[in-house]
Amino acid sequence: MKETLFKRLDDLYPEMVEFRRDLHIHPELSHHEVETPGKVADFLKGLGLEVRTKVGGRGVVGTLKGKKPGRTIALRADFDALPIQDEKDVPYKSKVDGVMHACGHDIHTSGLLHVAKVLSENKEALSGTVIFIHQFAEEVIPGGAKFMIEDGCMDGVDAVFGAHVSSVDPLGTVGYREGPVMANGDTFEITISGKGGHAANPHLAVDPLTIGAQVMSSLQQIVSRQTDPLKSAVVTVASFNGGNSYNVIPDSAELKGTVRTFEPEVRDAVENSIQSIAEKTCEALGATADVKYTRGYPAVVNDPEETKRYARVASEIFGEENVKEIPPMMGMEDFAYYLKEAPGSFAWVGGAMPDEKDVYPHHHPKFDVHEESMLYIGRLFIATVLDYMDTPMHSN
Repeated sequence: MKETLFKRLDDLYPEMVEFRRDLHIHPELSHHEVETPGKVADFLKGLGLEVRTKVGGRGVVGTLKGKKPGRTIALRADFDALPIQDEKDVPYKSKVDGVMHACGHDIHTSGLLHVAKVLSENKEALSGTVIFIHQFAEEVIPGGAKFMIEDGCMDGVDAVFGAHVSSVDPLGTVGYREGPVMANGDTFEITISGKGGHAANPHLAVDPLTIGAQVMSSLQQIVSRQTDPLKSAVVTVASFNGGNSYNVIPDSAELKGTVRTFEPEVRDAVENSIQSIAEKTCEALGATADVKYTRGYPAVVNDPEETKRYARVASEIFGEENVKEIPPMMGMEDFAYYLKEAPGSFAWVGGAMPDEKDVYPHHHPKFDVHEESMLYIGRLFIATVLDYMDTPMHSN
């Protein structure tokens, strides 16, 4: 049966590419998805599935019930784009100024929709239920997953699986990891209030820029001098703004950044240190600091047993030489919320472009991936569904 479904998926490849390119040409930002969820819902309704729209806000959920009773497995894809100008020279280049699919969510969406099509055509052979979760706003904290779960998308789900295309890994490869695989992701904003004045008379002012520079420098010591070197942490100041003139000291300056950690105690310690460094440095130099620390996505922690299943299934269909355990990464993903509701696993599927000059990292203006990666994601999902449904309930 598996090979028959794979063959059907291959036959649908031109349709998959067409749908993906339509999304790529017409991307929509997080929390502003209107046309995309409509297209997804229409596709699923055309398959005869039970479809819920506006789940958690803008999400879409399709439900496929097999002929025979069994457990419920969920598969997830995201469909939001990023505020980046598309600089690729391709026929399917984004037509929306300043917005593009620079992370592969269009690949995920088309891939999962056509998995739904293949499985729905063969529901008579399925035991149990498959939930197709199409999520909005993965790119922006707090993310769509949290709201979709609150709206019931994971009710009754026994296991959940996701996959992310990788633009830098070879086509046909799969990366997996048991336990923590992606980090907690937090953000911070530090507003430093000083006293503005003439740049020629700095002694009459309290310069928030020089104080901000000192705060930024001190923040780097959180990882290098306050965190156990055997534990991971990242503190990055990605934005430093203040003033707009060469001869005016501004009243205030603002620093924005991100924090990535794995262990809860490290996360707590970093948050406390940022607060303390900002406030005490400013106090010592006559300024004040307002620190806003926002806890974002929790760490993605893959269930050991379901990750073993994922890796075994991938090895069986792609070959053991193409399936590798990967180290933890400091990126974040709100798939973490689904894993708090049910055991499951999140993997990376290679999709590097065939010509090395066309290979760019995620979130790059020239980002693109090999469209055949949709076939590999699709095969992995289909094979995992069949394997899960064939596993006796008492053994999981």
